[in-house]
Amino acid sequence: MNPHPAEKTPFRGKTYSLCLDEQNSARYYELIRELTDKFLTRCPDEKKLLAHVRNASAQKSFIRKLSGRVADKELVSFIRQSLRESLSEYTSGVGQHLKSLPLSQRFDPVLKTKEEQYHLYMIEIELVNRIYKEAFRKSSYKFALIAHCLRDFRPECKAYSGDYETVCRGCTKDCLVHLGGTLLKKYDIHPYISITMDFEKLFKKIKADHKSVGALGIGCVPELVMGMRLCIEMDIPPVGIPLDANRCARWMKEAHETSFNMEELEKLM
Repeated sequence: MNPHPAEKTPFRGKTYSLCLDEQNSARYYELIRELTDKFLTRCPDEKKLLAHVRNASAQKSFIRKLSGRVADKELVSFIRQSLRESLSEYTSGVGQHLKSLPLSQRFDPVLKTKEEQYHLYMIEIELVNRIYKEAFRKSSYKFALIAHCLRDFRPECKAYSGDYETVCRGCTKDCLVHLGGTLLKKYDIHPYISITMDFEKLFKKIKADHKSVGALGIGCVPELVMGMRLCIEMDIPPVGIPLDANRCARWMKEAHETSFNMEELEKLM
């Protein structure tokens, strides 16, 4: 059997690609950690830094406030400039994507994500992982939502409906949903395939059924951030791993395979 495509050629996304010319996204994660550490030397409080980053990524049309006070403009300017200089090579497709968006999609909060927002979201994911990792690990019930575009596209998917979401049957050994799910189960994390559903409704149901709940997401950068924010609002400690590239039908009109960094996933566990 031929190796999974993710092992041969780095995937190129519609707006962002984390592997570039490497076989995996290890260099990207190294850079994200370095940038986050650099920002923390200017603002040592992780939660306060997260608030600044989220505040900076808000749409300009919104009134930006930070705990009732004006955000630290010097810090935010430093963060923006550092991210622009360091991360632009990973988001080279954003400009063309935004230009080609039809009018009907220009109000979609995910599809209209700007390049600077991608950079800020990347740091937000790293900060959320640092802040909530221990609370996630200590949760009595941990579940994961895995993007459906990670499945092996060669055979017909035999996933079935579970208690909360679609469950992988492990049809092929090369399917990243199966491989990721196997790793998650090793750490007593219940994996589900994320397709389409009301996540707020899902989270409420899971919370009602378990004493304490932790959530792990594997999805494209903007959707992962939105999911993490919803979890925090609902008092569910989240962690997450971004897809190496955004290639599903929502972005590319038809579904294409993508990948994620398995080593980084295990570090979170």
